[in-house]
Amino acid sequence: MVSKNKGHMNTGSSIRDVVNHPSFEGFGQFILPLDNRAYDGDMPLSRVGSLLPYHGHVEPAAVVDTINCMIDRAAEGKTIFYNFYTERQKQEDPAKRNTGLFFFKGKPGAPFAIVCPGGGFSYIGSVHEGFPHAVQLSKKGYNAFVLQYRVGGEQRACEDLAAAISYIFKHAGPLGVRTKDYSVWGSSAGARMAAQIGSYGPAGYGSYDLPRPRVVVMAYTGHSSFTRNDPATFVVQGENDGIVNVSTVDRRVDAMRNAGIEVEYHKHRNVGHGFGLGIGTDAEGWTEFAVKFWEKHLSK
Repeated sequence: MVSKNKGHMNTGSSIRDVVNHPSFEGFGQFILPLDNRAYDGDMPLSRVGSLLPYHGHVEPAAVVDTINCMIDRAAEGKTIFYNFYTERQKQEDPAKRNTGLFFFKGKPGAPFAIVCPGGGFSYIGSVHEGFPHAVQLSKKGYNAFVLQYRVGGEQRACEDLAAAISYIFKHAGPLGVRTKDYSVWGSSAGARMAAQIGSYGPAGYGSYDLPRPRVVVMAYTGHSSFTRNDPATFVVQGENDGIVNVSTVDRRVDAMRNAGIEVEYHKHRNVGHGFGLGIGTDAEGWTEFAVKFWEKHLSK
């Protein structure tokens, strides 16, 4: 059944309204963190936080604003979702049907960023820490992608990230993006993915002869490994994180700096795990510093 609500969402709109919205035909199941889990289609978006158990500071009104932004972009005739695996690849591995790239277009020829939301590799929190980040990047003129990847483990998620980067490189012309100096952003589990691509490049997760990202942006993750060839890295963390041990983050930052890797580290006092943009907290605005960090490393 197609939703009767063909316009904007509000906090009283249901999960079913989002999944069946005409603007999201073919990929509506990826807007919210449903990921093949059982859910109540009648549940209102005012309770969207219950779909993101590993996240905090989830504001239903902010989620709705982001979804409406995507509806508006679709209404303008913009393609907002791309499949980076072929139909044959999906037939060979049906799990790859649960993948794709959301595109938030910036200025033609501007560099791109690819954003990897977290969710403990059990769901993908794009509405909280994927789409909002991409909207901000797009408004600044950058081309931003949000990755819909296979849940179930870090390895397959990183393989999807590598394949998605390869897709963007191959289709840079039609997409209107610059591939040089791209950045990879990630939060929680997504930050582990971003870090791994920073360490080993797309080639580390498939036969992709592509450069590593110019900059990696990592939010609230306990990922501790790195290589001496890691790119410049921006790290943001909450001191009240109940999932990530902050001392683990501190030690990794110190070790990276001692290895000669440039790291900018922002630690915020009054936020826990999964704060997204940190709206209404002392972390609000951290993405502005992350963008400036990236811009500092762009080729002149």
